[in-house]
Amino acid sequence: MVPDEIPAEVPQDKGIQSEIDLVPGTKYCVVRQWLLPRDQVKAIDDFFESHRQAGQVRESKSPHSAPTFCVKKPQGEWRIVHSYNKLSDATIPAQTPIPRKDVIIDSMAKSSIYSALDLRNGFYHILMRESNIPLTTVSTPSGMLWEWLVMPQGLKNAPATFNRCVTHLLRSGRDFAPSYFDDVFVHSRSVNGKTDVEVHKEHLRKLLGLMCKHKLYANLKKCIFGASEIPILGCLVGRNGVRPDPEKVRVISEWPTLSNVKELRQFLGLATYLCKYVESYAGKIRPLSQLLKKEVEWKWTAECQQAFDAVKQGLTEAPILAVADQDRPFHFVCDASDFAIGCTLKQHDDEDRDRVVYYQSRQLKPAERNYPVHDKELLAMKYALAKFRVYLLGSGPFVVYTDHTSLRTVVKSPHISQRMARWLSFFAEYDFRVEYKPGRLNVVADTLSRRPDYVVKTADANRIGVERVSAPSSSLIVERVSAPSSSLIDDVKAAYASDADAKQLLSYASAPSCSAVDDDVIGIVVPNDYDLRMRIMFKYHDAPTAGNPGREKTYLLVTRDFHWNHQYKWVRKMVHLAAVPAEGTAVQTARLFVDMVFKHHGMPLDIVSNRDPRFTAWFWQEGLTLLGTQLSMSTADHPQTDG
Repeated sequence: MVPDEIPAEVPQDKGIQSEIDLVPGTKYCVVRQWLLPRDQVKAIDDFFESHRQAGQVRESKSPHSAPTFCVKKPQGEWRIVHSYNKLSDATIPAQTPIPRKDVIIDSMAKSSIYSALDLRNGFYHILMRESNIPLTTVSTPSGMLWEWLVMPQGLKNAPATFNRCVTHLLRSGRDFAPSYFDDVFVHSRSVNGKTDVEVHKEHLRKLLGLMCKHKLYANLKKCIFGASEIPILGCLVGRNGVRPDPEKVRVISEWPTLSNVKELRQFLGLATYLCKYVESYAGKIRPLSQLLKKEVEWKWTAECQQAFDAVKQGLTEAPILAVADQDRPFHFVCDASDFAIGCTLKQHDDEDRDRVVYYQSRQLKPAERNYPVHDKELLAMKYALAKFRVYLLGSGPFVVYTDHTSLRTVVKSPHISQRMARWLSFFAEYDFRVEYKPGRLNVVADTLSRRPDYVVKTADANRIGVERVSAPSSSLIVERVSAPSSSLIDDVKAAYASDADAKQLLSYASAPSCSAVDDDVIGIVVPNDYDLRMRIMFKYHDAPTAGNPGREKTYLLVTRDFHWNHQYKWVRKMVHLAAVPAEGTAVQTARLFVDMVFKHHGMPLDIVSNRDPRFTAWFWQEGLTLLGTQLSMSTADHPQTDG
């Protein structure tokens, strides 16, 4: 079924015909034929004469018509093209499912030998529905009208119809020969004592038998037989796994520096198609994706260039991913940072190597960046379950690895927020257990969610007794946004002398085997000193410059600089029990506003406050009304209105 010349004949009815359903109200689809050079006119006439002799076209009297023109092929020949644009606009699109690339690749698990066939002139082997033949009418520069008895190229639903036909005709061989439009991929492995080559020959015989029965033909020049690796939709699939097509990687690696949004969209379109091979893809493209926002002016900065180079390098060094094997248990690792979440689906192979099947990551939405740390980690777990659902749901028990120890018991905890309660109902579909993996061991997922070059840059970090700091798994190293005062740092240093855990940590960090971390990402471990921790709480919650933030925001601010055991519970308790200063009168409140606000910023147009007696007093309300300032009171027992 791989002839040099395809027989010119009317095809047999394969049970599926090309159909054209027009939008109600459509009358005539007519586009005038334009002039063409003499050599193109001759090529068009010869084309239709050959198809007339084959019984595939006939002269027409239809009120519909579309123009015909020519496009030069790479070999120098003319390709005949019909401009069915107006007919396509009036055609109802066919709802035929397109085969998914990942489903095709996953079906090849455990295979060791492959072949690929390219079907030839497939459209001309499908009959047109009799009532739709007049709609296919085309005109030629020589004044002829031809209508197609078989499905021509250019119809809106032609690809979907051809894909449906191939899937229908080859369905008995789909276990070993999945198809994607005109491409058929054959894969085999040794079974029942037969070698993979013997099984592969049987599969090819069955496939060619089906093609012979239904008169489907392949292009021998584009076929691959008995290979250890074949190209499939932009990647190479073989016995060792899946890797990106080197040609596409080369195109990306040689991509010139971008100069506008249009070029950026083109680059990200190809890069995103291959993102499953790149660790921390969402983090790497973060500066580039910011340029796609409408309100952002195009400005190619050093950070953008760094991100651009990181994406190209990531694809150049992309690893070979394993093909998902549904007969083996899966596990995944997940992690979250302040700007992204990441996860990695993994599986052990025949040699018990822990292989990566899929990388996934995305940037956090603005609202998600305000989540507390444990909610972000739980969001990363939910994201992973949703992305890997097809592999994990119903696959039996699997393990989730995280570097946030509290997630091990969160599914059983009675003290959860409403958001977490909604997520737990989603988790109930899966059979899994959570295991703790320290950040220093959870390298892949941690890398997917954290990119130090995208963290907010700060001044040089204060040193605490050693030049290089690396904390063990029991501590937390988080991003810095502002440096604490030197006096507070000195007090922390002094308190280390009386704290056994701090002494052990300093000893660990000073050891020759200690590795360094980025100087811009350092957290200060606070010893077990109540007064010292209260000073830190005052700085981030009670000080005039702190703004008296709520529990979650206070925790986020404190953890950006400091860490101690059971920190979240400690902050939650202290914020809830924060001391309330003695009440002042309305007159004293007015004096404070004059000295601290009005003198520096002028008279406000509006003041939003709660319904404290000082703000509802007659003196306060009358005074501000005379000054032209509007008073806006929040809803009772609903302080969120204050902003």
